Amino acid sequence: MDAINAGIVAFSDGLWAWLLIPALIILSLYFTVRSGAVQFRMIPDMFRALRSDPGLAADGGRPISAFQAFAVSAAARIGTGNIAGVATAIALGGPGAIFWMWAMALLVGAASFVESTLAQLYKVGSKDGYHGGPAYYMEYGLRSRWMGVLFAVIITVTFGFVFTSVQSNTISSAVATSVSTVSGTESPAWLAPAIGVVLALATGVIIFGGARRIARAAALMVPFMAGIYLLMGLAVVALNIGQIPAVLTDIVTHAFGLREIAAGGLGTAILQGMRRGMFSNEAGLGSAPNAAASAAVSHPVKQGLVQTLGVYFDTLVVCSVTAFIVLLSDPTYTEEAGPTLTQNALEGNLGPWALHLLTLIILLVAFTSVLGNTFYGAANIAYLTSSPNAMTVFRLLVVAVVFLGAIGSGGLVWTLADSTMGIMALVNLAALALLAPVACRLLTDFVQQRRQGLDPFFARDTMPDVTGVQCWTEEDLRHLRAPLSKS
Repeated sequence: MDAINAGIVAFSDGLWAWLLIPALIILSLYFTVRSGAVQFRMIPDMFRALRSDPGLAADGGRPISAFQAFAVSAAARIGTGNIAGVATAIALGGPGAIFWMWAMALLVGAASFVESTLAQLYKVGSKDGYHGGPAYYMEYGLRSRWMGVLFAVIITVTFGFVFTSVQSNTISSAVATSVSTVSGTESPAWLAPAIGVVLALATGVIIFGGARRIARAAALMVPFMAGIYLLMGLAVVALNIGQIPAVLTDIVTHAFGLREIAAGGLGTAILQGMRRGMFSNEAGLGSAPNAAASAAVSHPVKQGLVQTLGVYFDTLVVCSVTAFIVLLSDPTYTEEAGPTLTQNALEGNLGPWALHLLTLIILLVAFTSVLGNTFYGAANIAYLTSSPNAMTVFRLLVVAVVFLGAIGSGGLVWTLADSTMGIMALVNLAALALLAPVACRLLTDFVQQRRQGLDPFFARDTMPDVTGVQCWTEEDLRHLRAPLSKS
């Protein structure tokens, strides 16, 4: 078993280091040039689009808004990787890894824009809203059903089941650690199954309510959990305000330092920063577009901009909080210490109570990731089959996986998922490379309308030569006109 695990790790490391990261960098540079650096020049429009009114759905209810879709993707993005993963990047690559994590986020914002704009363009409608994602733009944009099926299967298994079980296991472990700290003994044997039952029931109540209920739950929980974590980070910064210039200097100098070059550590800093950043913000990997497609907006570019803002929020805000918490504690960089660096840093700065507050944050972060992952899986189950029974079975399996994850261990499964996510990302990047010109045409249309002082509105007749568009008819968009006319 150890040999199998080692082999999968070697394959995964090679896939990410030698194929996926270079491909994402090259394509993101292409998207940046082709779009006129959309991820930088249109930041004000990102905030404006976040407030878009979704109007009414065909059934008379409120469809998923731009902010709710943003919250769903943030729920999936902001996982334990933002807490433990960033610390691991620092442990393996030193402070310089944070610089490369920031640089990667700024670059791949262009990829996030392209994939989410395409997901909006090629989404499909239903009585209660919309769904879509890479599988849909692969079939309708590229006319490649096999490509869409491959992507849908991989993301459903990887996010819907594997990552969900890992997040459940993380919650169980974090609660057990807090209980052990308080009691001074090992946590009782019944604790993990009890946590599993509670998590499974809570998950079931939300996900069986459908996409709207997941989106509403995410919109409530994401700002709350992010707010608590940001306050903890600000408290640590305030207590160590005099060290901030030195920490920033370390981040920059270690990113380019002669000492790292001489020790062969510069490559590690770059690789760890970029890889952990990609793991966290998921830009270009094909996951967030599944949430982006669900939003009811008046122009595809609006949600592309919103999801780009999501990349910045995840990496430049949440991940940076972890980085400063760790670096302000003057950590010892060892691989074993990576996942515990954040915990030790908080305890050292704020006291033992911080461990229990961090447990609450991990619980919220991991649970919202479960909801976001389920949302992604459901969108792709809907792509694979229209059977209501299939969706019910999928949701039941998610509930079961949540329980099993709380009582089990997923080391090998996590390693395997790392590889499958890399393959999924390569499939998505291939589609983006071919469809990027369409996204850039949409951006041009959006900018032209903004220059005329309009709130951009798109109908598929605007680009009649683009085939495969399922929505965006005048009838489909009628529910948006009333709210927009008031803006």
